[in-house]
Amino acid sequence: MNPASEPVYRGMTRQALDQEYDNVKKVPGFDFKAYLASLDAGNRSARERYAPLLRPDVRFGPTEAETLDLFVTRPGGPLHVFFHGGYWRMLHKNDFTYVAHGVLPHGVNLAIVNYALIPTVRMGELVAQCERSIQFLMRNGESLGIDPRQVSVSGHSAGGHLAAMMAARGFPHALVSVCALSGIFDLAPIQQCFLNEVLSLSDQEVEEHSPVRLTPHFQGRLHLLTGEEEGVEYARQATALRDAWSAHRSAPTLEFAAGHNHFTLRAALADPASSITKAALGL
Repeated sequence: MNPASEPVYRGMTRQALDQEYDNVKKVPGFDFKAYLASLDAGNRSARERYAPLLRPDVRFGPTEAETLDLFVTRPGGPLHVFFHGGYWRMLHKNDFTYVAHGVLPHGVNLAIVNYALIPTVRMGELVAQCERSIQFLMRNGESLGIDPRQVSVSGHSAGGHLAAMMAARGFPHALVSVCALSGIFDLAPIQQCFLNEVLSLSDQEVEEHSPVRLTPHFQGRLHLLTGEEEGVEYARQATALRDAWSAHRSAPTLEFAAGHNHFTLRAALADPASSITKAALGL
């Protein structure tokens, strides 16, 4: 048998698996550079518009990568924590400042978290950094101008994975809501596709950092939101987490957003009126 035609995961060949997780190639005629340019314009405008509310590059951990941007629009009010995507290997919090346009009009404070990327750290340290960000925000809530008892969490793509990982962690105060957008909850297929050329995930890392294999700590509102047009593997990922965690808590709500792909879902977070933004905030 031709090795290229041999199944590597759930009856899928390496080529088929690569196609499922290459989000750019899944969208016909998609101009990725134009898309990024549009979002970057939103990043710049958000930094200008909300400059009086912004505390940039707040250090929450011991390494240079561990910083967050904190927007306080309602002193003493609720906080939303957002984890960015990029398949754990690329992008930065500064690529997601536009999310402020969607969140702040709701009167919710916002922290956009940065973390070190693989391969400069392993997955365990990356997840630990995200956990430290929430610990820091809750423990320093009063001085930061936010209510540490009203913290919600969301993330997109790899950030959706990280949001789910936070639902399997304990914090000084219970999270109010968690929303995982376009999330990866089972790392086994990631270990078998092109992404592993950078990630180099071990079997132990797959076991310890796949939410579907963990027990949720968080018992509140947990919403899984994936674009209807993101493909069978992204749909399976979300469905698998709902099913796995339903044995340990009330079932997470699962939604496939009509007309949305991986990138339109991410872009919708700039719109305060979008159902995507409202879902992320647990509204």
